Amino acid sequence: MSRPVSRVLTLLELLQTGGVRTVADLSGRLGVAERTVRRYVDHLVDLDIPVESVRGRHGGYRLAPGHRMPPLMLTDDEALAVLLGLVAGRRTGLTAAAGTAGETASAKVRRVLPERLRRRLDAVLDSVAFTAPPAGSAAVPETGVLLTVADAVRGHRPVSFRYRGGRRGEGGARGAGGAGGGERTVYPYGLVAHAGRWYVTGRDLSAGADRTFRLDRVAGARVLPGTFEPPDGPDPAERVLTSLATAPYRHAVTVWVRGTAEEVRTRLPGSVAVVAAEEESWSRVEIRAERLDWLPGVLASLDLPFAVERPDELRVLVAGFANRLADSARRTTRDG
Repeated sequence: MSRPVSRVLTLLELLQTGGVRTVADLSGRLGVAERTVRRYVDHLVDLDIPVESVRGRHGGYRLAPGHRMPPLMLTDDEALAVLLGLVAGRRTGLTAAAGTAGETASAKVRRVLPERLRRRLDAVLDSVAFTAPPAGSAAVPETGVLLTVADAVRGHRPVSFRYRGGRRGEGGARGAGGAGGGERTVYPYGLVAHAGRWYVTGRDLSAGADRTFRLDRVAGARVLPGTFEPPDGPDPAERVLTSLATAPYRHAVTVWVRGTAEEVRTRLPGSVAVVAAEEESWSRVEIRAERLDWLPGVLASLDLPFAVERPDELRVLVAGFANRLADSARRTTRDG
């Protein structure tokens, strides 16, 4: 690509950031004279790209809405964000567009990406499993970390990284598998996007056990030589959900619920509870929790008979919750 054409495309990228860009600013960014900037703007207008000239002391150029979308200039981070948004929306049913719209939009973005970036983004899309949509603020990993780990997952290659462990119950490696911070070498089984956080699950060679790590706490990821054979058993999403549900929290709760394991699982998400056994129409449910005060309402919402095996404190809280419900049921006015 000749230098003038490259600079015209750079000008378009600058204008796409929004707002009015002064001629002096554009001249400095492009490394050309102000008269050359005006000539580049004329080139964009000739291509039917709606560039407006704004007069006045703070005047310059801006990109205006037009009858068609101008060419998009996307950074690696932006391309990854667009493709992941399209794929996540399609897989979770969150997009309102017709089914083919998301696919054709993804194809158009992928078609104009450099081969190097397209291969790495494909690795992410091929490796990730989506579970629950974000319930609050998201924890976004570094793009370089996500792309590197995805490469390792798809190629069945070990990956090394620095890990910053979290506090108990935060959903990091310490709260989702028992690993702390420091240098880790991992055989990565898969990527999982769950409730606004990204996880990688795999064999932690440093600990000699399967672990789950939050990608927003990973830094310095690099793929190592060699390959490994992924084990049989649960898929990565199931591994992550089970890891989150069995993390070391303050309280270990065991409850028997009258219903099949399938019935219980439809009412309690896998990231909260694990159905450990099923005996004679009763299912044993294990829950790890930092606090118990939210559990009585959850158990009542099951609309199934249950019995608290442990701890005794939960049994007391359930009784108090039942008494409050009974008092409310007897009340006919707001008085009292």
